[in-house]
Amino acid sequence: MKSYILMAAMILAATSCSSILNNDDDQGKLVIHFSRPETKADRDVPDSSVFILNVRKAGGETVYSGRYGDMPEELIVDAGTYEIDARSGDFTRPLFDSPQFGDSKTVEVRAGATVKVDLRCFQINCGIRLRIAPEFLVNYPQGVMFVQSVDGRLMYGYSEKRIAYFNPGEVSVVLDDAGKEDVLMTRKLEPREILEVSVSAPATGVSGTISVSIDTTRTWVNEEFTIGQGDDKGRDLSGAVGVADARNMTGATGVWVYGYIIGSASPFQKDSVSTTNLAIAGRASVTSKDACMSVELKKGKMRDELNAHDNPENVGRKLFVKGDIAKYYGIPGIKNISDYVLQ
Repeated sequence: MKSYILMAAMILAATSCSSILNNDDDQGKLVIHFSRPETKADRDVPDSSVFILNVRKAGGETVYSGRYGDMPEELIVDAGTYEIDARSGDFTRPLFDSPQFGDSKTVEVRAGATVKVDLRCFQINCGIRLRIAPEFLVNYPQGVMFVQSVDGRLMYGYSEKRIAYFNPGEVSVVLDDAGKEDVLMTRKLEPREILEVSVSAPATGVSGTISVSIDTTRTWVNEEFTIGQGDDKGRDLSGAVGVADARNMTGATGVWVYGYIIGSASPFQKDSVSTTNLAIAGRASVTSKDACMSVELKKGKMRDELNAHDNPENVGRKLFVKGDIAKYYGIPGIKNISDYVLQ
């Protein structure tokens, strides 16, 4: 009887272990980062670490929702299709000076495989800017200009110079003259499209004649935007290369690289017991040495200001360094640093 019970227990244990192994075999990994584009941004955009990232399995199950900077280096997920969406912030109604950036991808994760997802930073909303001629106010002293879409409207003052941003779709220019509204024009705008419109009225002293002309319909000079990166492969500060890309540039010299200080590279740990080197990563939440770059701190002012042992408040801060990319403490690193900026 005891032998029977023991055998049954062994069979049950084996079955349980087999089930666990099968579950593991049905899983894969997602590695997500913002990659380097082919063009250079012509304006400041938010840091990628503050982007809101959502990873959902087809069907609605959310795997991760939060700041990109707080995401683990890799997500272990069940095999299947996943929708990945990153946004620089919420944008639900028209706003001045509020470009929204982001990207979205759909990927298939197979059991036992690692899928690397490269997100680029596109402008995903659109905008309109009015240029209102001085004589317009003379002929329409009670006139008020608005720009509007189905999501709402903004009053556009005669001296306003800012761009009004909208979700892609139809955008109208409206004149309210003493309570009577007239739609002057409507145009369907696409993502990244900025429309500049001139509005004038002949200075005849007689109201009722309005001229509307489209000066320029354009997309941003650069089709793609990224954070702190450009098309010069890190040759200047504005084109600094992120850790994910710089790790593949061994041998490059005089390159600007940026990342977040997470501690020391040797020994590798978050609280940084070393004063001679740093570990930087694409996100402050990184815990794996293989996702980092080492930074050589030569003796002097740079070491005194940057080392995280004597300056623990530096951990989590963004660091730009200019130097040569070479193996250092077993991982790609930056040596012979000639300049640096700590944010």
